[in-house]
Amino acid sequence: MSHSIPLSGLPAKATIPPVQLPAEKLSNYDLVLRCQEGVQPDRAAFAELLRRYQPHVEKVLYHLAPDWQDRADLAQEVWIRVYRNIKRLNEPVKFRGWLSRIATNLFYDELRKRKRVQDPLSLDAPRMMDDGEMDWEIASEEPGPEENLTTAEFYERLREAIKDLPEVFRTTIVLREIEGMAYEEIAEITGVSLGTVKSRIARARQRLQFQLQKYLDDR
Repeated sequence: MSHSIPLSGLPAKATIPPVQLPAEKLSNYDLVLRCQEGVQPDRAAFAELLRRYQPHVEKVLYHLAPDWQDRADLAQEVWIRVYRNIKRLNEPVKFRGWLSRIATNLFYDELRKRKRVQDPLSLDAPRMMDDGEMDWEIASEEPGPEENLTTAEFYERLREAIKDLPEVFRTTIVLREIEGMAYEEIAEITGVSLGTVKSRIARARQRLQFQLQKYLDDR
């Protein structure tokens, strides 16, 4: 005759609470997920995201508004928007691109408020590569000190040339060449047609090449 033991009489298994890793040990993806839990974003996780991505925000704003003196205030506002809206990010893996869009949209909001008057645009550029693309690479298998100095000097000239571009050209070339955004994405952010985006990028490349050509010819 068998005797059954009621399950209620069995000793309960001890449950070990999961160990929560500190924020600095988490991947960017997991940091975003942790920020999306709870009523408010996790403070430690959010602070770690800010630490990792603050240089990126500063770079985006610098290229978009190199002559603005209040970029630090704009960067702070970017993170306020991130804090308020991070739960709406459906694909945490795309956090960097989402962050770039927030910074860019904030720049456009500020630009509209300031109603800055642009200088007349000269769209005549005498030089352009056959495919409209520019090659910023300086070929060298083993660059020596002189080559490294030349490369650094060239990129400094390039940064200055980008800074001197009219606002609409600078924005589109930064979003395309530095942020790597698709033409369609740039059109959505800037509120212009796809054809206008392509035209602005081509003209920006023309102007940059024209400004840098004298430097390249003198090398």
